[in-house]
Amino acid sequence: MVRKEIITINGVPGAGKSSTADLVARELGYDRFSSGDFMRKIALERGVTLNKLSEMAEKDTSIDQAIDEEVKKLRNRGGTVIDSRLAFHWIPESFKVFLDLPLNISKERIFKDFEENKLRQASEKRAGTSEEVYEKITKRLESERKRYRELYSIEDHTDKKNYDLVVDTNKNNLEGVARIIVRSYREWLTER
Repeated sequence: MVRKEIITINGVPGAGKSSTADLVARELGYDRFSSGDFMRKIALERGVTLNKLSEMAEKDTSIDQAIDEEVKKLRNRGGTVIDSRLAFHWIPESFKVFLDLPLNISKERIFKDFEENKLRQASEKRAGTSEEVYEKITKRLESERKRYRELYSIEDHTDKKNYDLVVDTNKNNLEGVARIIVRSYREWLTER
């Protein structure tokens, strides 16, 4: 398999996928694509929350297929960092990264991020407590697992065996995570 100059990043909600992808892309001078942002735009267009869109996607496969088609278009484009749940699957010759974080820390990050993230504010209903955030993210992960299993026979998109690199974003700050990814990616590109 020919290795592509593409980095695909997945992780649990709140692990810092978007921020990490932005920094890694900037460091490498690569383009950037976020399927999460694309999904939020679909939710906005339909006038629903992100969780509601996930529920709708369980019955309407066109939602996931539209997102996946956008990711697949990037397969032949080098110099790209993709923040996406399934890009590791659609672009297996990419450098596949998983950002790990305990969900009890995820919920706090997401709760705090809501104050600053305009796209999140527009596409998601504000949770009153971090416990409500926890319920939403676990429900969303369950919905994604169910959909991806039924649509693509992917048992678990968060299974760390699917990835070339797993980084704990609780033990490393954003800059440290980006440094680990860039260093590992460069090593991966030169391996034969």
